[in-house]
Amino acid sequence: MKLYDSIGPNPRIVRMFMAEKGIEIPKQTVDLRKGENRETEHLKRNPHGQMPALELDCGNYLSEITAICEYLEEKHPSPAMIGTTPEERAECRMWTRRVDLNIAEPLANGYRFGEALKFFEKRIPVAPEASPGLKMIAANRIKWLDDQMGDGRDYICGKRFTLADMLLYCWLDFGNQVGQPLDQSNANIVAWFNRVGARPSVKA
Repeated sequence: MKLYDSIGPNPRIVRMFMAEKGIEIPKQTVDLRKGENRETEHLKRNPHGQMPALELDCGNYLSEITAICEYLEEKHPSPAMIGTTPEERAECRMWTRRVDLNIAEPLANGYRFGEALKFFEKRIPVAPEASPGLKMIAANRIKWLDDQMGDGRDYICGKRFTLADMLLYCWLDFGNQVGQPLDQSNANIVAWFNRVGARPSVKA
């Protein structure tokens, strides 16, 4: 296998997932700033031109972070970062989906359509007028999650550290760097963020 890697939160999530599981895979860096992800060579790996992509031993390619991480979990089930039972896996998938749709996506597009507009406007459809609203939605959903975390959870799935935590951590950390800092009044999320930030895998 080979991981096609780059800057950005999504490839970081996969690297963090691999680090937590102790998986080593050769990596090849794709230069986003130069637009290598929009060139023919990478579009053969992922027709959306997004990152990351995982080349399988059979020569096929996987993209989308959840699909890649689920595949790696099935190939290397221990330690489990999604779950060891149907119930645990369903719980992790539920929260991963909630974080992705309600926080990561509006946060990402708030940035793409706002501060990063000049970079993205020639690459993807953009809606500059939507940026403030998307940022507001992400902030609102972070506050909602802060309330959910108020019942003594160490991690999103209770005592288990999972893919859902990695997804949220990498996007909140990215938000801190691009004008969408974590509101410190979200005390449960701030404590969780610091707890996750102490894990060695965040450096992957």
